Amino acid sequence: MVPQGLMAKGVPPQPLWLLYIKIAILALSLIILALAAWHLSLFGGYAYYGSGAGGMDIFVAILSFIVYGGAAAVEIWAPQYFYCIGFFIGYILSIIFWLSAWAWSASSASAWLGLGSIYGYGNYGASIAACAGLGAVVWVLTIVHFFFFTRACLENSTDSGPGSGPGQAELGQVKHEAPPAEYQQPSQPELQPQQPQQPQQPYPPQPYPPQQYPVQQPSPYPTQ
Repeated sequence: MVPQGLMAKGVPPQPLWLLYIKIAILALSLIILALAAWHLSLFGGYAYYGSGAGGMDIFVAILSFIVYGGAAAVEIWAPQYFYCIGFFIGYILSIIFWLSAWAWSASSASAWLGLGSIYGYGNYGASIAACAGLGAVVWVLTIVHFFFFTRACLENSTDSGPGSGPGQAELGQVKHEAPPAEYQQPSQPELQPQQPQQPQQPYPPQPYPPQQYPVQQPSPYPTQ
């Protein structure tokens, strides 16, 4: 059963110097690519007959550009698309191919250096011998990188709990789900008892003074 950390999506927590190892692998691969191309150019029109070890070095160098260059680019600019299992397989293939490349180059260099002392093929042997030496260094770096990368993935699988998603635990962004809020019925406003309205008192009767009429006095004149 594949560990959970290797099946995770996201960059596992790993030391920064692993990025520097990737850069060193890419730089040495570029140098090996140039040396292998120079080795093949020495054959001129007969490069097909001597392209065994040199062609293998060129192939493995290009493979390293794809694997380690792509891994570094994804880790820096798109960590959410980093699939651990995919790069895990790519690192294993790189280790196997680099072992085959530098071993084949060392065997070819010994043959060319032996002929170089007799027929003057020193440049043929020196170029492929440099590829073998640098290829061995790159092979060691790929093993170191693979070991610490795998350990980081396995430690990440043990650190992440059952409730943490595989893509978030690597980046330290574990989301804690909040418990579902209980359904609360909308509270109805309480009806306050209405106080009885007091009847408005009528205006108090205002006393008016009785109307006084002038007393009529008997006219001194006789009525007709």
